[in-house]
Amino acid sequence: MRVDAGLAKLLGLSRTVIASIADADDVLVDGRVVGKSDRLTAGSMLEITLPAPPQPITVQAIPVEGLKIIHEDDDIIVVDKPVGVAVHPSPGWTGPTVVGGLLAGGHRVATSGAAERQGVVHRLDVGTTGVMVVAKSESAYSALKHAFKERTVDKVYHAIVQGHPDPIKGTIDAPIDRHPKHDYKFAVMQDGKPSITHYEVIEAFRAASFVEVHLETGRTHQIRVHFSALHHPCVGDLTYGADPTLAKRLGVTRQWLHARQLGFHHPADGQWVSYTSEYPDDLAISLEKLREEG
Repeated sequence: MRVDAGLAKLLGLSRTVIASIADADDVLVDGRVVGKSDRLTAGSMLEITLPAPPQPITVQAIPVEGLKIIHEDDDIIVVDKPVGVAVHPSPGWTGPTVVGGLLAGGHRVATSGAAERQGVVHRLDVGTTGVMVVAKSESAYSALKHAFKERTVDKVYHAIVQGHPDPIKGTIDAPIDRHPKHDYKFAVMQDGKPSITHYEVIEAFRAASFVEVHLETGRTHQIRVHFSALHHPCVGDLTYGADPTLAKRLGVTRQWLHARQLGFHHPADGQWVSYTSEYPDDLAISLEKLREEG
């Protein structure tokens, strides 16, 4: 394997990080400095000098415009996440976050988990809107993390995808891992993590289809990657091959993907609860445009 690909798997770091280490002459094979594109061979001695660990990421309590509270009690807080907001801070992200917005609003979140992800039990992409839950109590954090891991949570998304999926109701069972060439993307990969998406077309138009999606697993970019692999990317999702002309015609500036509904057993009493998020204006307007076109 190439040095960047092999060491990324060996160390669990991105290929970009490995490339920067190699560019600094900090990767040696049998005592010889190698570049990121050189090849690794079995039986060689690897010597790698790792960079200093990054500084801890802190959560800034900053109000987030458009962040709505759907439900709140002693254990959980259910929010409607607007577009352009990350769930929690991460390296390279300087924009607003759900966690920061909740803290700014005086809401308590659980202290379990990494400092920058306290209370977070699942995530939505920055460009994806909709319903999500954050744990307030430590017991709720443990219970919800377990529920997501065991797949007992009902996650329903609505999406508009290009073209017409065939069959109109089906399951996409294809493993996902980081894209071999682009760190910011993911792809269907033979040795990736198991990823299962159930979908059904609920309305068809000339150029696109309105689909309801039930996620069995929750990989990063899962819906976007799976529909792109079927050659039916989410409308507006230029990262995964969407048609920019169609996106512009409909006024869509990000992927048409919305976390519509979230159901789970409440961590306090075990009762099943379900919460729904309405479409934000940009998605609702583009959907009406499609209906008008027929």
